[in-house]
Amino acid sequence: MYYYFIKRILDIVASIVLLIIFSPVILITAIIIKITSPGPVFVEKSNAHMKRLGKNKNVFRLYKFRSMMVNADVLEKTDPKYRISYIQKRKSGNYKPKNDPRITKFGKFIRKHSIDEVPQFLNVLSGNMSLVGPRPYLAEELAEQLRKYPEAKKYTKDMYTVKPGITGFWQVTGRSDVAFDKRIQMDAYYAKKKSIWFDILIIAKTPWAMVSGKGTI
Repeated sequence: MYYYFIKRILDIVASIVLLIIFSPVILITAIIIKITSPGPVFVEKSNAHMKRLGKNKNVFRLYKFRSMMVNADVLEKTDPKYRISYIQKRKSGNYKPKNDPRITKFGKFIRKHSIDEVPQFLNVLSGNMSLVGPRPYLAEELAEQLRKYPEAKKYTKDMYTVKPGITGFWQVTGRSDVAFDKRIQMDAYYAKKKSIWFDILIIAKTPWAMVSGKGTI
């Protein structure tokens, strides 16, 4: 109980402070998205990729700045030009295709430096996410990867005992360079550890991961 109470207080206070600190970045990012790409600032509510699995497998809407063209989730399945994205996701171990043609020019920049994830502080404030935790997996993604790595299924039970996070153990240890089977083990390790000091260490490492862009796609 002590861990969850302290963690929630840390989440609320830090999210409010960071939203204030990042407010100029949020405003500038929103303006550039509107100017450079037709569509909303956030990824559309109807986008299937924004329906993520949280603690106890509860589904919630993930907030992200839009880094792709509108209806990107539909286009990868219906438009031959973008079919390669759908195919690559099912062949790779990280569910993120390289050189995805649906990503906008500005979208590449905000994805590289994780600026697209800043709106997730809203998810933290609402209680769906935490600052630190496992990746907020897409149900389709998780099912696909578990078919490829069936031995990883045993780790999901531990992963679902905590809220997903904006940053996490694997995110500061390689991000998309870490294949799914290793990533899920790291998520389970984090969930079992339940350490505020571990959270603080991960948070301390996150700015460098954002600035360097290492392991992003």
